Amino acid sequence: MANAGKELEKFAADNGINFFLVSYVDLLGVVRSKLVPSAAIGGMQKVGAGFAGYAAHFDMTAADPDMMAVPDATSVIKLPWTEGVAWVASDVCMNGTPVLQSPRHVLRNQIEKAEKKGLRMKTGVECEFFLLTNGVETEIADVKDVAIKPCYDQGALMRHFAVISELLEHMETLGWKPYQADHEDGNGQFELNWEYDDCLATADKHTFFKFMAKSVAEKHGFRATFMPKPFVNKTGNGAHCHVSVWNPAGSINLFHAKDGELGLSELAYNFLAGVLENSQALVAILNPTVNSYKRIDGQSTASGSSWAPCTVSYTGNNRTHLLRIPDEGRFELRLADGAVNPYLLQAAILASGLDGIDKKLKAPERCDWNGHLPPPPNAPALKALPSTLLEALDNLSHSESLKQSLGEEFVKSYLKIQKEQWRSYTSHLSKWELDNTLDC
Repeated sequence: MANAGKELEKFAADNGINFFLVSYVDLLGVVRSKLVPSAAIGGMQKVGAGFAGYAAHFDMTAADPDMMAVPDATSVIKLPWTEGVAWVASDVCMNGTPVLQSPRHVLRNQIEKAEKKGLRMKTGVECEFFLLTNGVETEIADVKDVAIKPCYDQGALMRHFAVISELLEHMETLGWKPYQADHEDGNGQFELNWEYDDCLATADKHTFFKFMAKSVAEKHGFRATFMPKPFVNKTGNGAHCHVSVWNPAGSINLFHAKDGELGLSELAYNFLAGVLENSQALVAILNPTVNSYKRIDGQSTASGSSWAPCTVSYTGNNRTHLLRIPDEGRFELRLADGAVNPYLLQAAILASGLDGIDKKLKAPERCDWNGHLPPPPNAPALKALPSTLLEALDNLSHSESLKQSLGEEFVKSYLKIQKEQWRSYTSHLSKWELDNTLDC
């Protein structure tokens, strides 16, 4: 490409950028970056910034060569809260070839598969987070936020106006078209929403939003956490994803059918059926931590509901199932939590949906009842979601469809890294063990 190495140089000159955060996301969703002076960014855009892959959460060794992070100029974002700095997502390669286990590559691969079928997935993600007292992980930042049902509480929202309004202003500056922010169902919990986009752009924005929320919270003396379940008795942090599929030009919503059931087309139901069919293995990717399984067990909270799914089921405009259809032309997947890797979230949904389309899967019976209560008589038997990370990983290891669609190397690497996390957890001696078995 004639302009290789020039786009980011021009962006720096046009926007007063002195430094770039050249970033990528590893298998556990940790954002890794190098700070690159703008004078050197042209070279970085040609060959990439060098990283030791083994130093991040990848299935690599210390003997492996440098992993080069090549910045994608289409993703560049000027930091609204720090003058002269920009963030840019990267595609990582080694010895000149893409790293197949890289989450952004896994998503790109699914996008290419969809493009060959004349399909283009667009998504919007709802990121929930808690604001905590900085330095006190078990204390929410607002001592007055004690209502039993705190969702949409105006007073609690406005007491954190400085943080929430700054985040909204930054998103407006970035052109994300934010349209609302609210206090969520957990004390100290918030959510901000912005307009949907192509799934790769949404993944980049999701990654940046978490960085931005944490940075702005720190600026105001707080700590933002996206941990799935930081409090046993409060609603967990979800990352609900709204999904639709369009034509290549992005002008026609192929999920929409005015005369279809709940406004969805046959293609949409094939896609939806693929997500449901693969969901018990998807859990390992969309709920990637030990803590995740304290959120999706369906247990009630102080407010009266977990707002999280516990079975493989779908419904209309009903928030108690894994997947709901809130409006014509889209569905909402409520499975993922705040710890989800933004790129793997999109890749896993798209891979599952394409599997459903390829196999022309039919959606099961809709479940129009409260999914947190026993089903009505004669209702179909529903599969329960995995109750531990290990169970979910085992499901993924036996999923031939996801191994084929997401790639054997990625799945093998992901399972290895995640099982190391599980072993780290099981080797930990908890207070519960001491309280309950010290005298056995």
